[in-house]
Amino acid sequence: MKKPIKRILLGLGILIALVVILFIWYGIKATSEMKKMTPAETGQLLDSVYTIKDSFVNLYFIKSGKEYIAIDGGNSIDGVKEGLVKLQIFPDNVVAVLLTHTDGDHMKAISLFPKASIYISKQEEQMINGKKSRFVIFKNTLLGRPYNVLDDNQIISLSNLKIQGILVPGHTPGSMSYLINNKYLFTGDALSLQDGKIGGFNKFFNMDTRTAFESMGKLTNLQNVECIFTAHHGFTNDYKSAVKDWGN
Repeated sequence: MKKPIKRILLGLGILIALVVILFIWYGIKATSEMKKMTPAETGQLLDSVYTIKDSFVNLYFIKSGKEYIAIDGGNSIDGVKEGLVKLQIFPDNVVAVLLTHTDGDHMKAISLFPKASIYISKQEEQMINGKKSRFVIFKNTLLGRPYNVLDDNQIISLSNLKIQGILVPGHTPGSMSYLINNKYLFTGDALSLQDGKIGGFNKFFNMDTRTAFESMGKLTNLQNVECIFTAHHGFTNDYKSAVKDWGN
């Protein structure tokens, strides 16, 4: 075999080995960081708010009459199915799924809700149309069904609920929090909660941590908000106490 060919093959072998090592390291690190997460247990949190703990992540349901609005779509079909049975929520009664972003652990089970309209922020669309990679060459998966896009601070009405989308880029470019009826704030991965206080989300998973911290400021001075619901760190029913020390 000629020396140039040997050198090319050796170079390719080294490159492949480095890529394998990178992804093994990423998998180990990601698993370690996920173990630090503290999602709420499956159950009814408030009169109209329910949650499913699907492994290391929560998805939420807001009840209005006989209908439900879901915040995010879970990490696994089986995990969400089990939670729905426990909560006695019939999937066909879920009329909308509001995705805080399109990472896999937030949208794996949306197929369980065939009658639901899907919503994402306009800026998150780049994560599923091939324009933006989530990690190196890996991209988020297409939703596989029609979806609606929301602008920053756009307000819509679903099932007699007032829903305001608040763009909070950083974790992903189009991460969006949702304010329901001016009092329930669902943050996705925009922030964490520890001892009743908000903090930054895990830097390892953020695409742009500096922007994520800047985005948190948009969530700390909202009028009439009572509760914060996070995707990986549970919830608090004392919004004012949770945010009052942020930035000090």
